[in-house]
Amino acid sequence: MTQAESDVRAKNRRFYEERVAPMIAAQFGEYASRIAVGIAGEGSDCFGFADEISRDHDFGTGVCLWIPTEDMDVYGKALGTAYEAIVAEKGRSFYTDRLRERRGVMTIHDFFSNILRIDCDTDASMMSEQQWLSLDHACLATAVNGEVYRDDLGAFTRFRNLLLNYYPDRIWRIRIAEKMHDYSASLQVNYARCMTRRDIVAAELCKTKGLEAAMELFFLLKRVYPPYYKWTYRALENIDEKGDFSARIRELAALPCSTEAWEDTRYHPNRQNFKDRIVSISEDIGYDLAEMMKLQGLTNNMHPYLESHVRRVLQEAI
Repeated sequence: MTQAESDVRAKNRRFYEERVAPMIAAQFGEYASRIAVGIAGEGSDCFGFADEISRDHDFGTGVCLWIPTEDMDVYGKALGTAYEAIVAEKGRSFYTDRLRERRGVMTIHDFFSNILRIDCDTDASMMSEQQWLSLDHACLATAVNGEVYRDDLGAFTRFRNLLLNYYPDRIWRIRIAEKMHDYSASLQVNYARCMTRRDIVAAELCKTKGLEAAMELFFLLKRVYPPYYKWTYRALENIDEKGDFSARIRELAALPCSTEAWEDTRYHPNRQNFKDRIVSISEDIGYDLAEMMKLQGLTNNMHPYLESHVRRVLQEAI
């Protein structure tokens, strides 16, 4: 974490401890144990990625106050008014209208439902298989990021922990199989077809889709949700302890499509053109991911062509 990121997190917590917590104690003491407080949801600051560039939009010091749905009409609206009064104090700059929508008082149900775009059963802390299948990785990452400063009631944390416990095994395997297919189709098959045709635009798209699939597979195998696409590589570096995989991803992203490597080359589905560094590093990434799957018992070999592992990965999901 950079110094800028640390400073933003420290400011949010200090704002809670010095301004919000005393307000809750003084004006809403009888309900204090029902109010969960923290910083989570949309915004680079919730992921710990805020920096000087982040100041151009949706930037400012603030916290979220999560309450049960039935409490909104009891004290929630008054709590929101009291919180907004603190925010409106002189010197509270950079607090945009959009950021106001992301901070302040909200129900636990609305917080998770708005981010995940489904009707969440936060009372029972349950999700159906169909709901899990409909969710986007980045939305899940947004729902569980940040910090919870206080949650005496535990209702917010219970649903948060349901998500943090990661996909149910069947859903996990289905997601892995989907991304293995995406990786093989884009980088291990269609890239070569496109380069043989000298279609560099399509080849670049294949590379981009393959990069995305490879990173999502790494997150899936680490059981961590990847964030919004512009932060995915940043987060990947954080969870790649050795750094080898993220280094390969970075190299692949920087490589241009080389038409020279495909001169006088005919396409063959079972023959790789290793004159093209993109092909070589794509195979290395395939080996890395296959090794991770083998270590987790998802497959019994380390063949780099990921499509070849799909059936075995799905066996337990059927």
